Amino acid sequence: AERGCASSDEPDPLMAGKGARRLYKSRYDSISTYIYQGVENNGSTETDRVINKYNDIPVEIDEEAYAILRDAGIDPALSQHVAHLFVRDPLVVFEGSVKEVDDNIMTEHFESIQSTNWQTVRWKPPPPRLEPNDPHIGWRTEFRSMEMQLTDFENAAYTVFIVLLSRTIIAFDLNLYLPLSRVDANMQRAHSRDAVNKMKFFFRRHLAPLVEGDDGYGVAYKSIFTQKDNADASYVGGADEKNSYEEMTIAEIFMGKSDYFPGLIPLIHAYLDFVHCDSSTKKKLMEYLTIIEKRAKGELLTPAMWMRKFVQSHPAYKFDSVVSEEIAHDLMVACKEIGEGTRHEPDLLGHVRIDQVTTAGAYDTKLGSDRVQNDQLVRLLNRYSGREEFRERARTPSVTPSALSNMLSGVDFSI
Repeated sequence: AERGCASSDEPDPLMAGKGARRLYKSRYDSISTYIYQGVENNGSTETDRVINKYNDIPVEIDEEAYAILRDAGIDPALSQHVAHLFVRDPLVVFEGSVKEVDDNIMTEHFESIQSTNWQTVRWKPPPPRLEPNDPHIGWRTEFRSMEMQLTDFENAAYTVFIVLLSRTIIAFDLNLYLPLSRVDANMQRAHSRDAVNKMKFFFRRHLAPLVEGDDGYGVAYKSIFTQKDNADASYVGGADEKNSYEEMTIAEIFMGKSDYFPGLIPLIHAYLDFVHCDSSTKKKLMEYLTIIEKRAKGELLTPAMWMRKFVQSHPAYKFDSVVSEEIAHDLMVACKEIGEGTRHEPDLLGHVRIDQVTTAGAYDTKLGSDRVQNDQLVRLLNRYSGREEFRERARTPSVTPSALSNMLSGVDFSI
């Protein structure tokens, strides 16, 4: 049972699974099931394709919850996902939010289960709108497997990377599915020391539909990412599924392999060109993508590798796997200094220098509330329009800044 050994042989009806169900994963783990149902293909809906081929690990469900969902018309994949959440007991219950909650209009009881399952990806339904002026929040997918970095720049880099990759997947209709057993294998390998340089991970060989073959399977196929007649994507004997993925290094996953797998970062560059990303924005994005590329290729250290190097080179370390209080203190000070921009570590950040973070003016600073005057607004707009980055970004705008200033010069903003 999730809470440990049962105190007696009698099942506890108040616990999920009556306190005696084996759960193969922790609350803090990778996902256990895909919920995608397939797409329309030549007029027929392949609703079982993803379920049968990729959901290949045990998925415990609450049978009562599953039956309720299916009776309500929810498809099997989504019913299984939600019923899987309910094999666990809620960790937090707030006074006044139990019987007082109306499940017909509120989702607090569902969220008490949903929000205490910390998996690598979380599917989030929109919250109910109780008032007409409540914000509209749509369906969301949270990517939750990222580690906190030492600096705001690194956190921004990985956040931007995930956003761009998600846009790239949608725009190019890419397929990144792996059997979940291989996803779990990747998670285990990622915990190995220096996994970014020494380990290989399962990844799809073909992210997009191929010129020939079926969804990347089969003997006679050619990648759409190469113009050669014979792409270097050798056929693997046995089941077709073996030909959909292979083991790759992190560098190959991010930067490409041979002439049949383009790599995630080159795909993002292709997406940025596809959407006509302006040069100013692209310049900033390049800083983010460059540090990720260099870490993937082993040219820069990951935070874990840098911390290990710091400890091993500390004068007080005796190479006995003991991190003393002195070493731990100095490590925390070094991390703080890196995050605040007072210490530069080229092995970790390369040429990127972090602007110094200070508390000056961060608190007890009252923002101005005076209404802007017409002439002041015009001066601000003219000054902004003179910036170099604005001139680069303003590609044939329908209304130029100077024209806007002229229009606003006759408008009274003091009302």
